[in-house]
Amino acid sequence: MQDKLIAIVPAAGVGARAQESSSQPVNGPKQYRLLRNESMLRHAVRALLADSRIDRVLVAVSAADVWAESALAGLPRTEVRACGGPSRAETVMAALRQAQPGAHDWALVHDAARPGLPSSALTRLIDTCLEQGVGGLLALPVADTVKRGVALDHNACILTGGAAQAGHAAKETINRDNLWVAQTPQMFPALELLHALEHALEAGKTITDEASAMEQTGYKPRLVPGSVRNFKVTWPEDFELMEKWL
Repeated sequence: MQDKLIAIVPAAGVGARAQESSSQPVNGPKQYRLLRNESMLRHAVRALLADSRIDRVLVAVSAADVWAESALAGLPRTEVRACGGPSRAETVMAALRQAQPGAHDWALVHDAARPGLPSSALTRLIDTCLEQGVGGLLALPVADTVKRGVALDHNACILTGGAAQAGHAAKETINRDNLWVAQTPQMFPALELLHALEHALEAGKTITDEASAMEQTGYKPRLVPGSVRNFKVTWPEDFELMEKWL
C-alpha cells in the first residue's frame, strides 16, 4: 500500500514577538505579514506543495481566524481547518484527528514561520524517512558558542543604551558537541505521532515540537541536515532578512 504524506501547518498563534517594535502595520497574526507581496503563510504552504508526494496540506487555524481562506486562495491540495488549540501540540493533535490518517500514512508538520524552506531540504527529509522507515526532522549542528544565562536580580543592573536595566549574565559555556538546532518539517508515522501527542498531553508533559513528543515514547528521530534559509521568522528584523532570501 502506498504511503500518503499529510502535511500540517499549525497557524493558530499570534506571533507576539515578531510584532514587538514592528513599524510595519500587521493585518492579523505574524503569519499574514507580507513578504514580497504574499503572506508568510502562503510562502510556507507553497514550499510544501513543491513536493508532489505530499497528498494534502492542512492549515490549522483558530476558530476566530478570518484571514487564512483569502491568504491561501487558489493553492492546490490545501485545506484550512479551524481546529487550532491553545498550544502547538494541541493544534497539531486536532489537525491529525481531522486528517483521519491510515496505518501507512505519514505526517509532516511545518512551521508557518519558516517560509524559506528549500525544496532540496524537503526532498532530503522525505527521502530519508521513507527509505529508512523512521521519522525524523530537519536540523542544523550548532556552530556558535552556547552560553547558559542567569537572570540578574533587580538590584544588579546593567547599562543598556544609557539606561540601567535588569538583564542576564553568562553562567557557563555549554559543550556544543552533538548539539543540533531543530527545524521543520518534522516527519513521523501519522498515527504514532498522534498517539505520542495524546499521551504527552494527558501526562502534562511539556511539548516544544513533534520530535519531543516522540522522544518521550523512546523514539529516536533521525536528524536530517536542514538549511540556513529555513530559519524561523521570530523577531521583527527577521522579516527583512527573509525577504532577501525569498
